[in-house]
Amino acid sequence: MVCAQLHHSFIATATTATSATVPARCRCRCRGRGRARTPAPRLGAFFSSLVSSSRDRGEMGDDGPSKGSEVVVDDRHSLDRKIDAIRKAGPQKLQVIADFDATLTRYWINGRRGQSSHGLLQQGNPEYNAKRQQLYEYYHPLEFSPTIPIDEKTKLMEEWWEKTHALLVEGGLSYDDIKKSVASANIAFREGVVELFEFLEERGIPILIFSAGLADIIEEVLRQKLHRSFRNIRIVSNRMEFDNDGRLISFKGRTIHSLNKNEHALDMAAPLHERLGDANGPVDDSVSVKMRTNVLLLGDLIGDLGMSDGLNYETRISLGFLNDNIDGSIDSYRKAFDVVYLNDFPMWGVLELATQLLPAEAT
Repeated sequence: MVCAQLHHSFIATATTATSATVPARCRCRCRGRGRARTPAPRLGAFFSSLVSSSRDRGEMGDDGPSKGSEVVVDDRHSLDRKIDAIRKAGPQKLQVIADFDATLTRYWINGRRGQSSHGLLQQGNPEYNAKRQQLYEYYHPLEFSPTIPIDEKTKLMEEWWEKTHALLVEGGLSYDDIKKSVASANIAFREGVVELFEFLEERGIPILIFSAGLADIIEEVLRQKLHRSFRNIRIVSNRMEFDNDGRLISFKGRTIHSLNKNEHALDMAAPLHERLGDANGPVDDSVSVKMRTNVLLLGDLIGDLGMSDGLNYETRISLGFLNDNIDGSIDSYRKAFDVVYLNDFPMWGVLELATQLLPAEAT
């Protein structure tokens, strides 16, 4: 079971979401495996207490929601109906779909902007780092241009990704480069991510991590930062193929970019979870995953809601992580997502919601 020890300092500072908590060795059966771990707060009514008057908090006065509650729910009655529907359908119908960067990982780390899984990569030849940066500076503004038609923008994104991948191959990227890049990167998971993964793994709930980045880097981040694998996690992203000397020679499957990062990508992606998965393989293949028609979706951009496109879902609860520009974005986020977490909020709220969706009698 996931640790449910009370961490009173977290509860006392839950509305700031930035205060450090003191690591403690867990004495319960939370699979701590001897690691020092910041224990989860007592989950009980934690989530409910934070959002009990969320409509009012989302419509606060001059200070705005960014200076009040860290959790915003625009329509609590709709959320309650969805929770009830997913509970009644049972765990066999549920899957979790999550973005990686700035969703599972922290947006700010010790006052510095956390790196993305793609941005942290440093090739052995710095000339190719500069070339990839030039591509970024050209294509990134086009990605968010409001005047470019979507079909044209899709072609531009395919062009950008393919050129970037070609530079990685041409520049002689090695798997050692990936390991060194991750080791020196400014990247970290939100508090509570491990506990959430363990809770879902124990209940056989698949987690699909969708990313337009590089699967091999994400797996290395999981390995170095979490120090364990999870059978239920699948990474839907661009996967590399290396030769016997560990040099990148090609990419497997079709390119997954920022505009086609959705459940259709399951059919496009190469075999998943090869390095990190359990010897017995992931819990579900793409066919059985598509049979799980209730979705808990996590993302930091409104566009991440498209990750469930291609899945004929029955009930979806969407959780948005609004990390920056809160006053300017909160209105659109609270209308788009069922729950919005502000200011780099930790994953405890998601874990509490998961306990509501998967009560103890379902284990």
